[in-house]
Amino acid sequence: MAETPVFEDTFDGDSLDVAVWSPHYLPQWSSRAASAATYQVSDSCLTLSIPPEQGLWCEGDHKPDLRVSGIQSGNYSGPVGSTVGQQAFRDGLVVREEQEPFWGWTPAGGYVELRARAEISPRSMVSLWMCGIEQQPDQCGEICVMEVFGDAPDAIGMGLKSIRDPAVPQDFEAIRLPIDLREFHTYAAEWADGEASFFVDGTRIRSCQGAPTYPLQLMLAVFDFPEQSSGDDSGLVPTFIVDHIRGW
Repeated sequence: MAETPVFEDTFDGDSLDVAVWSPHYLPQWSSRAASAATYQVSDSCLTLSIPPEQGLWCEGDHKPDLRVSGIQSGNYSGPVGSTVGQQAFRDGLVVREEQEPFWGWTPAGGYVELRARAEISPRSMVSLWMCGIEQQPDQCGEICVMEVFGDAPDAIGMGLKSIRDPAVPQDFEAIRLPIDLREFHTYAAEWADGEASFFVDGTRIRSCQGAPTYPLQLMLAVFDFPEQSSGDDSGLVPTFIVDHIRGW
C-alpha cells in the first residue's frame, strides 16, 4: 500500500465536497429533492442522520417502507421513462428524474478505508458498499465493505453481491466481532485481479474471489425501516458518524 492516499476525505470544514459526493440516494428512481440526505459536516466528521420528520424514499413503490440518508461518489441514469439506472430495486423500474452523469471517485481496484461509528435502533442499518457504475447494465456487482443492522450490531456484513452480474459470485457473510458499533472502528476492503479482502481495525476477516474489475462508485448511507418499529422508537434518530474515507 502506498504511503500517500490517492483519495482522502477527512470532512474538515463545514460543507460536503460536492465535486466528490452527491448527497442524494439513487435520485433517478425518485427525485433529487425527495432523495436528499440529512447531514452535517462539523468537528472533522460527516454525520448522516434520519430525523423523525424525514419522509419515505420512493414512497408507495419501494417495499418495505424505507427512509435513507446517503452520499454517493457517482451517479448515472437514462432519460425519464427508461429503465437505465443504477441499483434498480425491482424489475420494470423506470427513471422518474434524469440525472446528469457524475463521477466523483470511482476506483477500479485498490484499498478503501472507512473510520466511523453509528447509533442505530433495531429497525435501522448502516453500510458502506461499492457498486458498478452501470453504464454497461451487467457491470453492477458490489463489494460491501461493511453492513450492520441495529438488531445485530456485532454482526459485520462484508463480501461480494452479484446483483445482476453473472461474473460476480454471491459471497457475503455477516461475521460476529467483539466491537461496539457506537465507538469508532475502521472498516476496509482491498481488491485487485478479482480478489477482495475485508478488514476491521486492521485485521483481515475474510477474502473472496470473483470481485468486480470495473470502476465502482462508493455508497455510504444510514437506513431506517419504519414498519419494523417496536412502538417506542418513533422518535429515535439513526446516525452514521464518519471520521474519514481514504483510498490507496
